[in-house]
Amino acid sequence: MKRRIEKIISGSPVPEDPVHSKNTLEWLLKLEPEADIALQTAALGHDIERAIENRKIRREPFINYDEFKAAHAKNSAEILMKIMEDCSIKKQLADEIIRLVLRHETGGDQRSELLKNADSISFFDVNLPYYFKRNGWDETKQRCEWGYKRLSAEMKIIVMDITHEKNELNKIMKTIFALDQTHDALNQI
Repeated sequence: MKRRIEKIISGSPVPEDPVHSKNTLEWLLKLEPEADIALQTAALGHDIERAIENRKIRREPFINYDEFKAAHAKNSAEILMKIMEDCSIKKQLADEIIRLVLRHETGGDQRSELLKNADSISFFDVNLPYYFKRNGWDETKQRCEWGYKRLSAEMKIIVMDITHEKNELNKIMKTIFALDQTHDALNQI
């Protein structure tokens, strides 16, 4: 199953997808070295829908970014379910992988929070240069703000340590860090 997921993702038209898939798994294992097969599989396949051109969810029809992300998670879960059925994966394992993928954008419990955090950190670690190249400063800054806000204070510290060769990316990250600290200070008043 793992090789099948990796093969599908390696053919993604989104250039960062293969790197992001593996990097999310790496971050998951840094955050939880004892992560089980369900978490590891969910980390590898959480964005698989982007690799399948005719099933790709596009952001444009969605007014709300969170609704778009929920549709993306649902579509990835459906694709993974089909793969797991084809590979005769036991129902209990398949159900947990699907549950995790459905919640990889929102978290809500310890296991799905781990996946959400690994995915979020990986965005800043490896996706950011690709995203910036496609979308420019304003869109990238908005996406970074969205991703950064969903992290816990502990995970934000990890992201603050990430730097990139391209100085514009570091400026975007410093901007969102400053906005977050300003927001926190205002909330304490």
